[in-house]
Amino acid sequence: KTTADAEAKTAVDLADDARVAAVRVYGKAQAAVEETLAAKTAADAALARAEEEENQGGGECLDEPGLTTVVTGFPSKVTAGTATTFSVRVTNGTDKDMEKVLTYASVHATDKSGAKDIAKYLKLKWSSVSSPKWKTVDGDLYIDTIGALERGEHGDIKLRLDVDAKAPAGQGLTFIAGDYFNKDGCGLTPDAAVNKFDIKAAAGKPAAKPDPKPTKTAAAGSGVTPQGSGSSVPVNTTNGSLAATGSSDATAQIALAGGAAVVLGAGAMFLVRRRRTGADV
Repeated sequence: KTTADAEAKTAVDLADDARVAAVRVYGKAQAAVEETLAAKTAADAALARAEEEENQGGGECLDEPGLTTVVTGFPSKVTAGTATTFSVRVTNGTDKDMEKVLTYASVHATDKSGAKDIAKYLKLKWSSVSSPKWKTVDGDLYIDTIGALERGEHGDIKLRLDVDAKAPAGQGLTFIAGDYFNKDGCGLTPDAAVNKFDIKAAAGKPAAKPDPKPTKTAAAGSGVTPQGSGSSVPVNTTNGSLAATGSSDATAQIALAGGAAVVLGAGAMFLVRRRRTGADV
């Protein structure tokens, strides 16, 4: 009886532990769902604003293959609390002069789970020969420093990616492109330079232990082209989906959905808002 009572108590304790573990997993799943919905809501709102901006302006800017944007020196990894400098060259390879050339630059990031947007910890800054002091890329994401480019000319910009020391481990994307605006119309680079990079937590700061996650594979798409020395990933912004991973883990699928919402929202906003005539620039 004593042995049976002891075994019964052990079984009850194990059952209690199992219930506690189940509640914790359920709580994490609920939190992941909420974060995913928040990311999707933010992406939908950004896309809606971009579409509204497009409808307010005049005609649509056309693709200009002769206008190219090349990124060099972009890292494959960055660490929280550091700043990394890289270069952008915008070249007018067309047979016409361009009266005003702008550079579009944006950065997006999620934590390692893919469910939480951590872009607030990342800032893009720029400088050029004519404006050497570092300036933060403002809310409209356009850098107005190159000015006019005659046929065959190019303009260079330095960009710096600042990562806050509090940034958690995760992954990020940058979108870099070039646009021009003339009195008789506007044009833009057909593809953006999209650079993928990993974010490492600051030294001495333990990285959060994420739930098991699948390897994310982006579907081949249009509108963005990988460039630069870092790891790059093409983002499909036309059919609104990323490639399936085959993972059966529910939490991992939720995390993937969150990361997909952020990436697709960023890509969609990039494509839509750049096609409106530059009334504000």
